[in-house]
Amino acid sequence: MILSQRLDKLPPYLFVEINRKIAEKKAKGEDIISFAIGDPDTPTPEYIIEELCKAAHDPANHRYPETAGLHELCQAITRWYKGRFGVMLDPSKEVLPLIGSKEGIGHISFCLIDPGDIALVPNPGYPVYCMSALLAGGEPYFLPLTEKNDFMPDLESIPKRIANKAKLLWLNYPNNPTGAVADVVFFQKAVHFAKKNNLAICHDAPYTEIAFDGYRPPSLLQIPEAREVSVEFHSLSKTYNMTGWRIGMAVGNSQIIDALFRFKSNLDTGIPQAIQKAAIEALTGPQDGVARRNTIYQQRRDRLIKALNDIGLRARLPKASFYIWARVPDGYTSVQLTAELLEKANVAVTPGTGYGSAGEGYVRLSLTLPDDRLDEGINRLVKWHKAR
Repeated sequence: MILSQRLDKLPPYLFVEINRKIAEKKAKGEDIISFAIGDPDTPTPEYIIEELCKAAHDPANHRYPETAGLHELCQAITRWYKGRFGVMLDPSKEVLPLIGSKEGIGHISFCLIDPGDIALVPNPGYPVYCMSALLAGGEPYFLPLTEKNDFMPDLESIPKRIANKAKLLWLNYPNNPTGAVADVVFFQKAVHFAKKNNLAICHDAPYTEIAFDGYRPPSLLQIPEAREVSVEFHSLSKTYNMTGWRIGMAVGNSQIIDALFRFKSNLDTGIPQAIQKAAIEALTGPQDGVARRNTIYQQRRDRLIKALNDIGLRARLPKASFYIWARVPDGYTSVQLTAELLEKANVAVTPGTGYGSAGEGYVRLSLTLPDDRLDEGINRLVKWHKAR
C-alpha cells in the first residue's frame, strides 16, 4: 500500500507526542503534573448542559444537521458579536458555524490556496496554520514573532516577491503560544497590507474572552474595512469551557464564508443540533461566569509567573490567553528543558519549538489545571531548581 505523498510533509501533531510520553510515565504509576495542554479544567456552565439535555430529547435534533447551521445559532452569533465588539454581521451571509474552529482553520486554505501559492504564517504559531497550507499544496512563509517586536509580525519586512505570491495572512491575537496581544492600530496596518497586496486575512481569535486586569481584546472586524479582506475564527471552547463539544464559528467576508461553506458541504453534515441549541444558550444566556473564570486564571497566572521568574524561567505577564511563554535558563534548549522537567520533576510543559523555529529558547505553560495541581506543579519546579 502506498500512502499519499502529502502525508510526508506532516510531522506528528505536537500534542499527540506529548500525550504519548505522559501516558508512558503514568503507565509506570508516576504522577504527572501537566502544564502542556490548553484545555479548561473548570466545567461547562450548568445552564448550558441543561439546554443540551433538553435538546437531546427532541427527535428533531436526532436527524442530519445542515452544514450551514441553525439560523437561530447564526443569529445568536450575530447578536454576540454586536454586544461584545459592536460589529454588525449578516447572519445569512457572514456567519458559518464550525465543528470547532480548528476544523475551519484546517479547511480554509483549500478555499484560498492553490499549489505554489504562499501563506504568511506566524512563527511561533499554532501548527495548524502551516499544516493547512501544506495540505492544500501551498508553501508557508514564516513571519518571526520575537520579544524585540513584542511578538508581532513585521509586515513591512516581507519581500515584495513574497507578498505578490501570498494569498493568505494568518494572525492570532491574543496569541497562542506567546500570550501577546494586538491593538486596533496593528489591525489597521494589517488590513491595509492585505488590501495593498490583494490577499486575505484569517484571524484566529478564540482567546478574546480570556483577559486580565480589565483588558478587553479587540476583534479584527472592528476595523471598518476589515470585512473586505478578512474572516475571523472564534470558538465557544475557551469562552464557555466547551472544548469537548466541538463548536466554533467563522465570521466576516461573505465571499470567503461562502467558499468555506461550499468546501465543508462536500465533507461534513454539520454540527449536531442539540449542541447547536446548547451553543445558542451559551451565547445568549448569563455571561457573568466568564469574568469569574478569568479571576481564577488571573490568580493562577500571578502565582505561576512569580514562581517561574524566581527559578530562572523569565516570563512576561500576559494580558490575555491562558498561556505563559517562558524563556528557558541558559544552557538549555526548549526540548532539553522539557525532557528534563518530565524526567526529573514529573512536570510536563510544551517546548517552544513545537510552534516553529522561532520558539526555540522558550517553553509554554498553560493555566488550565486545578489550583491544587498548579501549586503542586510549582513545588516540583522549585525542588527541581534547587537540585540543579
